Amino acid sequence: MSPSSPLIIALDYPSLDAALCMADQLDPERCRVKVGKELFTRSGPAVLEALHGRGFEVFLDLKFHDIPNTVAGAVQAAAEQGVWMVNVHASGGRRMMEAAVKRLEEQRLSTYLIGVTVLTSMAAEDLAELGVEVTPDAQVVRLAALAQQSGLDGVVCSAHEAEQLRSRCGDAFLKVTPGIRPSFAAADDQQRIMTPAQAMAAGSTHLVIGRPITQAKDPMAALALVEQELAGV
Repeated sequence: MSPSSPLIIALDYPSLDAALCMADQLDPERCRVKVGKELFTRSGPAVLEALHGRGFEVFLDLKFHDIPNTVAGAVQAAAEQGVWMVNVHASGGRRMMEAAVKRLEEQRLSTYLIGVTVLTSMAAEDLAELGVEVTPDAQVVRLAALAQQSGLDGVVCSAHEAEQLRSRCGDAFLKVTPGIRPSFAAADDQQRIMTPAQAMAAGSTHLVIGRPITQAKDPMAALALVEQELAGV
C-alpha cells in the first residue's frame, strides 16, 4: 500500500549498511525514502532491492543530464528496477526530457518522472556565474514550464517557488521540495528553506527531509513531530 504521507526521507549515507540501519527505524507506511548519488554509486541496485523488500517506495535522485538517448535509457533502467520516482535536470532541454517520457510510455512503465529546476543551494549570484541573468525564482518557473510542456509529472523546486508553480502549472503537477527544515532543526547548507507546514501551504506536494530525521536520536519520534506540524495544514 502506498503511503499517503508527503514525506520523503533522504537516506544520504555512504554505505548500504548505514542506509538500511536507518530504514529499519522508519515506517514505510508513513514515509517514502530517497536514494541519492553517493549511496547508489557505492551500493548500486542492491540498495533499491533491499528497500523495496522492506516495503518502501523509493525516489531515485540521480538527476540525469546527458544526450536524449542516454537519459532515456537511464530512466528506463531506473523504472525497470521498480522505483517510485526518478529525476532529470530540466536544463538538459526539451528533447532530452521528451525522449525520457517517450521511453517510459513505450515500455509502459509507470514511474514518476520529474525535473530538477534550480538546486536549493544556489542563489542569484551562483546563477549569474553560469551566465543566467535572472533570479532563481524566474529560472525555476521557466524550467518548470518547459518540463510540463515536455510531459514530465512535476519538478523539484524550493518551497519559495511552489505557490507560483501551483498557479502556473496546476495542483496535479508534482512539486517535490527539498530544503525542508522543521521548526526544531537547523538550516545547515540549504539557502531557500521553509518548515513543512509552510511548504505544504505554499503548494509543495512532497517534502524531502534528511538530517532533522536521520540524525535524530529517535527518527520516528522526529517524524511524528513533523507530522504534527503538518496536521494543521
